Amino acid sequence: MSLSLQQRGNVFLVAAVCLLVLGICAPFSGHDLQRGVQIALGLCAVLYGLSVSPIERLVDRPTAIGLVLIIGLGPLSSALAHQPLWAFTEVALFIVCGAIALAFALLRRHGGEPLDRVLVLVVVLLCLIKSIQYLHAGLLAITSGQRILDPDLLLSGFANKRFYGQFQTFTLPLLALPLLLPGVSRPVRSAVLALLCVWWLIAISGGTRGTWLGMAMASGVLAVLGPWGRRWLAWQWVALCGGLLLYWLLFTVLVGYLGIEVSQAAADRLTTSLSGRGPIWWQAWHMLVEHPWLGFGPMHFADIANNIAAHPHQAILQWASEWGMPSALCVAILAWRASWATVGVLRERAQFATCADLLRTCLFASLIGALTQSMVDGVIVMPNSQVWLALVVGWLMALHAWRAPATPALPLAWGAWNVASVLAVGLLVWVAVRDLPHLQQAQQRYLDTRGGYLQPRFWAQGVIALSPP
Repeated sequence: MSLSLQQRGNVFLVAAVCLLVLGICAPFSGHDLQRGVQIALGLCAVLYGLSVSPIERLVDRPTAIGLVLIIGLGPLSSALAHQPLWAFTEVALFIVCGAIALAFALLRRHGGEPLDRVLVLVVVLLCLIKSIQYLHAGLLAITSGQRILDPDLLLSGFANKRFYGQFQTFTLPLLALPLLLPGVSRPVRSAVLALLCVWWLIAISGGTRGTWLGMAMASGVLAVLGPWGRRWLAWQWVALCGGLLLYWLLFTVLVGYLGIEVSQAAADRLTTSLSGRGPIWWQAWHMLVEHPWLGFGPMHFADIANNIAAHPHQAILQWASEWGMPSALCVAILAWRASWATVGVLRERAQFATCADLLRTCLFASLIGALTQSMVDGVIVMPNSQVWLALVVGWLMALHAWRAPATPALPLAWGAWNVASVLAVGLLVWVAVRDLPHLQQAQQRYLDTRGGYLQPRFWAQGVIALSPP
């Protein structure tokens, strides 16, 4: 007995929520688990996409042409790369992220506005669990009798505190939605505001400057996009002040009273240093100059070993140096067109206060913050950030109000996309099955031979120059 369209959507939704909770909230979570979760979610998204046939097009013709160019240039660059299999793996990852975005777009299109509230509840649940974990770790640290407290050790579930910060860049804007919705009771509004204050406390103590920069840019953009954007900004300022107050009470007043010294305080991060990004930006620039048309190959920044990172911490430089300048130009144009189209919808519906309109505002703030942070951090590299970027983009696609009449979907184009997505997720599953049993040994070999620390890319040890497939 075949499942109905709604039942298939519900199955995908439950699977997606379970995987998101596992990848972020499990105490043993980390980069490799989150990559595995991403592949599993991609598999679920592809299966859901195969079971659904869109009635209307999800993107317009120029966007479709741009995507075809990007996907077409990717395999060409990969075939000429030093390690073609790793390059094709990166292309497959890009396609699977697109499949995840389309799956969420189709889910929202068919499920309607009730799914907007489900999304908000999931965000609140994830932030609540992470906040409880943080406060519990803080309580244990304060009562342990140790004389030095490192706030970074209170962060769990991510291999690096910057990856935690990327997750917060996506969720800080979304967590403010219940404060904007009309009809929300005062106790619920107060509880959400308290959670948002704690979430800002974690963002402050984590010291991820990319998150601060992303939220500042999102605030500046929303301030000029109508009254609801400014109301969102007001709530964020209230929560930020609450977070600063909590930080002062916990990490200045309380620890001072207990005679505990705080190492790596948030104030120490208020610098303009590049934190080692200069050399890797130069490496990416030299790669671009040497191979401007097709780049060195997707993922191939990691094929030139350095002592800092396996990716340049800058989205434009990364894409241009690995995929080539024409591909990077297509990506930049598509991102600009999509953002400008969303700005147009936000301006047209600036006076409306439906859940969908307010969610669109928060999702756009999340997208602007993430894109801004990607200029100084690996937002387009880390598995959890890639999943949330796909979710935000997919939901915005579903909420987009087209000015021109909707055009019917092209069965041939949808079929070609399904073939590409099946091949892509199949390659990722094969890579995971090949590598997962040996990841710990590979990481230990890397640490024994190179020392220092792991450099994440596809896996937590992401330097493919030392471990060709």
